[in-house]
Amino acid sequence: MGIFNKPKTKDEAEVVAKKPVKKVEAKPIKETVKEEKSLTKPATKTTEMKGLTNQAYQVLIKPLVTEKATFLASLNKYVFAINPKMNKVEVKKAIRTIYKVNPVAVNISNFSGRYVRYGRTSGRTKGWKKAIVTLKAGDKIEVYEGV
Repeated sequence: MGIFNKPKTKDEAEVVAKKPVKKVEAKPIKETVKEEKSLTKPATKTTEMKGLTNQAYQVLIKPLVTEKATFLASLNKYVFAINPKMNKVEVKKAIRTIYKVNPVAVNISNFSGRYVRYGRTSGRTKGWKKAIVTLKAGDKIEVYEGV
């Protein structure tokens, strides 16, 4: 027996048994179905895309314009430099938000910084991430507008 399950006395059992039971009137089935339909919102087709993000411009830093990137653009793959803290899901949401297209796949490459030396001063460059975004055959991103 648990701590909270104390045994009931006869008086308490009689009080529980004497409680009045509320009678519920049964409604015909057809009326309840009509009421349920009227309560639901009418089905409307939404044009919004699922999985949008508010901080899209903090995820995608810039599109990369290189020879390899222009070749991949002909294969419907676009290359972006992204924030090193981001993952594939966040990149996909950012592409949906900014360019209004739904990516099929996102591949990410992580690059560590290189050791450099300028005269007596030596150091290391920043690490960065690159994302290759694949789109469907009909979709397109205008990357080269301002170049």
